[in-house]
Amino acid sequence: MVLLQFSWCRKSTKMVKLHIKRGEESQFLYETTVASTLDQVLKEVAAIYNGRLKIMRICYEMEEMAKHGTTLPPNMMGLTDEQIEDLKLVDEWGQKCEPSGGSYFNKDPIGRRNGKAPNEKMAEVITKTISEARKSISKDQVARDVVMTETMIKDALDQLRGATMIVYPMNLPPHEPIRLEFEDNEDLTGTQASKEVIEASEVALWFSGKEMVRGKKLSDYLGRNEKTKIVAKIQKRGQGAPGREPVFSEEERKQMMAHAYRKQEEWKKLNADDEDAYMDSGWADPQALKRQFHGMQNIKFGPR
Repeated sequence: MVLLQFSWCRKSTKMVKLHIKRGEESQFLYETTVASTLDQVLKEVAAIYNGRLKIMRICYEMEEMAKHGTTLPPNMMGLTDEQIEDLKLVDEWGQKCEPSGGSYFNKDPIGRRNGKAPNEKMAEVITKTISEARKSISKDQVARDVVMTETMIKDALDQLRGATMIVYPMNLPPHEPIRLEFEDNEDLTGTQASKEVIEASEVALWFSGKEMVRGKKLSDYLGRNEKTKIVAKIQKRGQGAPGREPVFSEEERKQMMAHAYRKQEEWKKLNADDEDAYMDSGWADPQALKRQFHGMQNIKFGPR
């Protein structure tokens, strides 16, 4: 009889983990292997980082859309009702892109959207999806030790896109920022958001005060231990070294301050004591031995 023995190989789940920060602010956790090249790591980190920013921009615009409808055409944006009437301007796309179930008028105080807000049920679809998307990419995921991936970014975008199609089955106007974001045609020129985005070709990661150079592997900086977890700071190339991580964590710093305070109070108390304070102690009483022989120690006067 011939016995066949099979050896099952299970793929190791040990991977190096990068805690990505921008300045002192946590962004997300990224997982890879030490054999990965920096070119690959930078590309994936940039995609996740910019993907999170895109989701946050879309969520903000969808919140506004749930309250005030779709965006007005550029030539009508910011004009008063009187100016629109005088110029005989019409929001044709607003008429074509009606929300499912009808709309009710809720004027946009800054004159950016047409005021045709979706009904309560459809608005709830939008707000619920926004909440789920924000939760999936939240910085709180770092504390939960949840690793962020490009797939998670794609799933969140698909959920937001799906909610938009449910509420606006006729699609959104071509000038609507939400539609432009989904189609990757957004123009962030001159906005604060443009300062936050870092193109894949411009992204840099810093670890332990050194920039991790393209063309090398993570193992060149971290060794071959796949269980390694580091803090890596993301920023644009050419901006110089970011601030180093503090030696102690915030919790450790608080504990050290509390310990120092207790010691300070103890020293204050000792300094306040008179040099002759020991004379009040029982062992310094010259009559203590005499009273002990006469059985008169620990005698107290007054009511008990």
